[in-house]
Amino acid sequence: MPTERGEVQVRPGVEADLQALTDLYNHYVRETSITFDTTVFTAQERRPWLLSHPEDGPHRLKVAADADTQEILGYATSSAYRAKPAYETSVEVTVYVAPHAGRRGIGTLLYKALFEDLAGEDVHRAYAGIAQPNEASTRLHERFGFRYVGTYREVGRKFGRYWDVAWYEKEL
Repeated sequence: MPTERGEVQVRPGVEADLQALTDLYNHYVRETSITFDTTVFTAQERRPWLLSHPEDGPHRLKVAADADTQEILGYATSSAYRAKPAYETSVEVTVYVAPHAGRRGIGTLLYKALFEDLAGEDVHRAYAGIAQPNEASTRLHERFGFRYVGTYREVGRKFGRYWDVAWYEKEL
């Protein structure tokens, strides 16, 4: 898939991507309130997360890579919304883009591929929690048909302050 700066391949994430995916996620752990994790991970610690996203089923991992260099530019996941059986047809989705790859349409490519895959699954709703403020993420989710359903006020504490999380849902 072409972007402004060259071809991007979107594919399922595989074990060979684990270190690059861990490095990308750790950037957001260290530098932002986008994730409420507060301690960086080793690749081995993230391995169960990767393995919980097989190539089929409702819990997917899509990776965007530079078609020439195979550098990981971002990833998107659909994961279990909650652990109880009645929630099995709901997923929580998220997207992370490498800091140097922003504003290239990577998030759009990833979500397009993820939602195409989910169209064939027994999934009724997708949910996304967006730590506030995050206008870029809000725009991306709204572009994909997510609608705002509410805000958890001061639900997470990171970097010495409390953060709100706005929740969005999408019918699948």
